[in-house]
Amino acid sequence: MTVGPHFDELVGRDLPPEERERLLHVHELLLEAGPPPELSPEIESGPTLAMTLARQKREHHVRSRVSLLLAAAVAIAVVFLGGYITGNSHVGGEAAAKTLQLTGTAAAPNALASLRIDHADAAGNWPMDLSVTGLPKLPDHAYYIVYLVRDGKPWAPCGTFAVAGSEHGTTVRLNAPYELEKGDTWWVMKQLPGHAEPGPAVLVPAKSS
Repeated sequence: MTVGPHFDELVGRDLPPEERERLLHVHELLLEAGPPPELSPEIESGPTLAMTLARQKREHHVRSRVSLLLAAAVAIAVVFLGGYITGNSHVGGEAAAKTLQLTGTAAAPNALASLRIDHADAAGNWPMDLSVTGLPKLPDHAYYIVYLVRDGKPWAPCGTFAVAGSEHGTTVRLNAPYELEKGDTWWVMKQLPGHAEPGPAVLVPAKSS
């Protein structure tokens, strides 16, 4: 590269030889590199309010996405924990919530029922839903009664209901306010007028339950 007077005009002629040689080398490198690329008007003029707000908006969007992901992770963890507790809760060695299938006895051979026992509340109540069909209509002042059965015998009542006839289905809400034990089950029995003791069982647990 030919060094013209431009370099000497820039640095002068009274430099020591070593310093002049060093600056000359830098000068040549700058000439080879050429001028720097032009800056965009936005960058050249520096940050603007719009650029600052746009950056803040992007940062807020990122923070919002992170917050949503964290919330979703917490929700999944809560659902998983709830499912784990449900699957591992036991009362008397049996699952805390279950559905018991009932079948008719000789007193009501066409009857069928499904008894769902929900989880107990803080007071120790076990809410239940009984869906039944095929039970005949009883005489006046008679009704059906759901009994908690323990050791093969009716132990305590859990609610009463009536039906309009064997061709009608009925769903009723019941409750077992007792501390359940392993082996406890439920029967549906007749309660006839003038009788203190319950009458014959009309629905008992199916053998497959």
